[in-house]
Amino acid sequence: MIQPGLERISLLLKHTPLSWKAIHVAGTNGKGSICASISAMLHRENVRCGRFTSPHLIDRWDCISINEAPVKHELFREVEKKVLSYNAQEGINASEFELLTATAFEIFNRENVKVGVVEVGMGGRLDATNVLQSPLVTVISKIGLDHQSWLGDSIEKIAREKAGILKPGVPCVVDHTNELAVNEVIETVAKEVGAGPLLYFDQLDGRIEASPYWREIAPHLALHQQANTACALVAARQCLEILQRPKPRTTNLLSASQKAVWPGRLQTLKFEEIDNGEGEILLDGAHNADSARVLGQYVDEKLRHKWAIQHKSAEVITWVLAMSEGKAVNDILKPLLRPWDNVVTVEFGPVEGMPWVKPMPASRLLEHALRVAPLISHRHHALNVAEALLSAKKYAQGRPIVIAGSLYLVGDVLRLKRDGMTDEGHHKTLHFNRESPTESRGS
Repeated sequence: MIQPGLERISLLLKHTPLSWKAIHVAGTNGKGSICASISAMLHRENVRCGRFTSPHLIDRWDCISINEAPVKHELFREVEKKVLSYNAQEGINASEFELLTATAFEIFNRENVKVGVVEVGMGGRLDATNVLQSPLVTVISKIGLDHQSWLGDSIEKIAREKAGILKPGVPCVVDHTNELAVNEVIETVAKEVGAGPLLYFDQLDGRIEASPYWREIAPHLALHQQANTACALVAARQCLEILQRPKPRTTNLLSASQKAVWPGRLQTLKFEEIDNGEGEILLDGAHNADSARVLGQYVDEKLRHKWAIQHKSAEVITWVLAMSEGKAVNDILKPLLRPWDNVVTVEFGPVEGMPWVKPMPASRLLEHALRVAPLISHRHHALNVAEALLSAKKYAQGRPIVIAGSLYLVGDVLRLKRDGMTDEGHHKTLHFNRESPTESRGS
């Protein structure tokens, strides 16, 4: 279960002094992408770097990486076992995320990383990762409405929780596209704790925009990707300056960022098991209103219109959707669905280490979709992800398929692709029959 507060994580790490420095990243959208870009940039500059993001996508340990490679399964299990033992021995009763955070931090110690790039799990002020008291740099990405039951029912309240990662004397990079109300809250908190300076890309460094390489790549990036890249670039530069490393070339850092791998965000898949790799499937973990608006704009500009012109066909998208319980469903669906689209809803499977996460029933999600877009064409609520993908392929008839609504759905799809439609880790095998896809569970 979710248990905000720093007492338990502090006890878990009581005898684990951290031997590395941190870059701490909070926000609603984009923080994972920013973490991926920062670590890629630091790796390019020969800084031994660890990265801890959440949630995991396929396996629990893939949220921890060392020098751009996922931590080895054996090391993860060894350190996790030690953390679990200490938690039980001391009666700390830490949450799953606190245990995972302590495991990641101890792995960074063992792997002798110089810098750990750490993504906040939820919020900031009371998040387990905020045990980091002296980061080199903090970053606040785009802030929007999400997790209102935990963080507050207004953008200002949520911004104050996110700004809880600010520390005295520590520079903070802020996404310059945030609402004025958000930036005012961040500036107020910065004054209260003595943090700073606050660094905004649009006020800071015209040299980046003047860089020929930036002018080359920027037109190919959506606006939110430009903002995320800019935040990562400023944070990496600050970190390298504090570490007294040679001044890096902007081109080198931007090039490293473009090579960074961040699955599940505007990721294009070729899914041979579904359609022999012939169709185009876009995978995106958009799970709140802001990220849905970004995805909807991207789909409208890059998929609908482009595909329709190339193939002289209607601008139809087939959606495969799942969501967690408690989400603002209609606010997420409105930017995505258009008349004549096809919709397949499904429930993601159990999330290892996060038993409190529950999927919205697929039938109820489909009801929401029909209210938002009454003129959608084909519609179906599937029994499992495999059936959902097969149904989507049938409805799409070669047109684009977009999978969205939940990072947990993203994880299920990537796991299916990796394992060739099997998931041995959960003792589950998906059997495909074009007439009637079924799911069987082993004991």
